[in-house]
Amino acid sequence: AVGLSLCDSAPLLWRMEDLRSARARGLVGALLGSLPRTPRQNLRLGRPLLLLPEEERLLSEEHAAAALPAHPQAAAVELKVRQREEEQQRSYQEQRLLALEDRKSALLRATTPPSTGESRDLWRNSRNPAEVDVGGAGSGAEAGEPLAAAQHDFRFPASALAVQLSTARAGLSHCAESRASLRAHWPVREHACRSSTRYQVFRDLRRRGFFLTSAGKFGGDFLVYPGDPLRFHAHFIAVCLPADECVCLLDVLAVARLGSNVKKTVLLCSPGPDADLLYTSLQWSGMV
Repeated sequence: AVGLSLCDSAPLLWRMEDLRSARARGLVGALLGSLPRTPRQNLRLGRPLLLLPEEERLLSEEHAAAALPAHPQAAAVELKVRQREEEQQRSYQEQRLLALEDRKSALLRATTPPSTGESRDLWRNSRNPAEVDVGGAGSGAEAGEPLAAAQHDFRFPASALAVQLSTARAGLSHCAESRASLRAHWPVREHACRSSTRYQVFRDLRRRGFFLTSAGKFGGDFLVYPGDPLRFHAHFIAVCLPADECVCLLDVLAVARLGSNVKKTVLLCSPGPDADLLYTSLQWSGMV
């Protein structure tokens, strides 16, 4: 069975074996997650896989879906969080000491005269005569005063902390609240009249061998592919309508015009008598 996890009401597939099983059943879904090695891009996405409500319902009716068991990891998660905080505090102290040493080195370079004669003269000419006491008895004590003051007044803000980003594997898990929301409770949601129509159309087209994905950006309910979407372009835009619903003619013209512009045929799909489905194709032929 395909293991489903729920985030609010969104059915997600996390495990690779679940993704392969869903694909073998002709369910496409949509990848949502970023790739670990290239997290700051959205051209190629990874797990989890978001299923359409109709895909989830089809799996449940075929008894091919099961809720993933909740993992009692509260103590382990708290331990990881505590270890992460301790590691970050150690990193902060180390970076603070390094920044303080850099500050002291800069002060020493600014207060110590160069060793060569010409550079030494240039350094003395650039300094205030009252501050120059090369070789004097109090030069050591006076040189230590700025260092002591710098160490006393030094501040290293937490916002300056360099944080290492894990791009291979984060190693973190869901918090208790997130794990609670990922538990599946069947039925997942109520199915209204339009949702029921969408599901009937989805199930019928899927049984005919078509692959379906969401068609929200094309103004329809489903994009209908003759084969795997990785190998074929969509041929149809399916618009699901209850049989007793009135449709504005301008809406029909708009969706037909859109289908013509993207080189796809619009299908008006409605449940008919005797549990059959009626399909009406629309082709834009121009204005009269």
